[in-house]
Order: sequence, then structure tokens, then C-alpha cells
Amino acid sequence: MILGAHESAAGGAYKAIERAVEDSCESLQIFTKNSNRWKSKALDPKEIDRFQKALSESPIAPEAVMAHAAYLINLASPNDELYEKSIAALIDETQRCAQLGIPLLVVHPGAHVGSGTEAGIARVVAAINRVHAETRGLPVAILLENTAGQGTVLGRTFEELATMLEGIEEADRTGICFDTCHAFAAELPIHTPIGYDETFTRFDTLIGVKRLRAIHLNDSKKPFGCRVDRHENIGVGHLGIDFFERFVNDPTFAGIPAILETPPLEDGRPGFKENLTRLRGLLQGAA
Repeated sequence: MILGAHESAAGGAYKAIERAVEDSCESLQIFTKNSNRWKSKALDPKEIDRFQKALSESPIAPEAVMAHAAYLINLASPNDELYEKSIAALIDETQRCAQLGIPLLVVHPGAHVGSGTEAGIARVVAAINRVHAETRGLPVAILLENTAGQGTVLGRTFEELATMLEGIEEADRTGICFDTCHAFAAELPIHTPIGYDETFTRFDTLIGVKRLRAIHLNDSKKPFGCRVDRHENIGVGHLGIDFFERFVNDPTFAGIPAILETPPLEDGRPGFKENLTRLRGLLQGAA
């Protein structure tokens, strides 16, 4: 795995790279715009240049950088107004990634809000096909993230994600981002040795490991199968340190960017550097 974190882009996208270097990241995730707003001002060419220059001077490889789409986006919504706004927002975010040279864009599939799983999945597939059509030729892959499955949120099961991928026409511009906290909350038994093997065997059978393009490394504040998305620092939550030792040493996931989205430490500081040190200490052969 290529270990890194979701860094703040406050003050400019290039600032996220500076923070990532300070935290000893080898991969990086950012928001390219305010994650809780539909619209943001266009990227300034100077900001793009500063980001690309900072990245080229950092130890972070361009292919290990990703963005996370705004939380407002709901590609499964039965509400036409919200659905169209979500598609427009994802088109904009794809274009912003292309401008910055970011190759991966993570998005939550969304919630069907009562219309049903089948209808919701159909909306997600149609939405991403439209986004791809409107951004044809841009070297940005949209990654669907597995979810904790709270309420009517889609993407809790591998079957749902596989059905979405099967319907998306541009397979090379689509993939999966696997979140460890979400999987645990969604009742995937990755915390036990047997459950771990069974889970990832099923993932490979239903989706294919080759479709896994990114990982979110988070422990869970809540217990197994809770269907609640609450991240915790590595080894502190219910997933436990044994899982993370098994996961970071699994050769199946070598070369995949793995991003921390852990909460601040008790004193309010971001704990990415400490979490990365903890993870690297688990690597076989670590001093």
C-alpha cells in the first residue's frame, strides 16, 4: 500500500501537499472545492500551477493522488432536481481533477430515499454514464466507495457495487474505493482471520481486485455491524490493530493508495503523522 492521508486544502490546494509532506505521506486525498457546497469558484491557473509544482517537488507520485467528491452529491436520488444538481456537481469535480492532474475521484453512491435498491442503483449507473459522456477524454476515474449502509444508503454490499460497475460503460474510468470502517460497520467480518479471507475472496469473485483503485484506512468508533459511519484512529477502535497489521502486509493490495481519514487527536491536532507511524511500524521487516 502507498500510505497517506486526506489533507486540508485550506489556503490553496498546494497547501495540502505541504501538509502531506510534513505528515510523511506517500499518497494524498483532498477536496478540490468546499465539500458542503454545490458551487465553488473556478480554479485559478496560478493555483493549478502551484499545486502541480508542489506535487512535482514532493515524494508523492501523481498517480497516488485522489480527490473526494462533495458530500451533498446523491447519484441515487429519486428527486429530479437533486439528481441533476448531483450530476452537474460530479461533472464539475471531474473537470477540476483533470485541471489539477488528479487521476482518481472518490464518490459515495448515494441513498435511494425510499425508491428502492434497484431503482437507486439504476440512477447511479445512469448518472455516472452521463458524467463520463460529458467529460470524455479526461484522464479521471470515478471510484465508488463502499458504505456503512445507514438508512437507504447504497453500496453496503459487494453485490450492489458489482451491479453498478456492470452497468457503467467506461470500465477503465471507474473503480472501487474500499473503506475499512464502512466495511466493518456494514457487517463484513474483516476483523477476524477467517472473515478477512472470506471477505476479500468474495470481493475478488464479485468485483475483481483489479477494480480496487484506492483504500480508506479507518478504525471504527462503533461496534461490528452497527451500520454507522464513525471513524477512529488506527488501533484505537473496534476493528483493532491485528486487522491493520494483516491488511497493510497483504501483498494483494501492494501499490494501491491507502488514505487515512481518521479524526483529530484528543488535543485537537490532526493525527495523521502518528497514525502513519503506527501503520508503518506494523509492516513486516520494519525496524
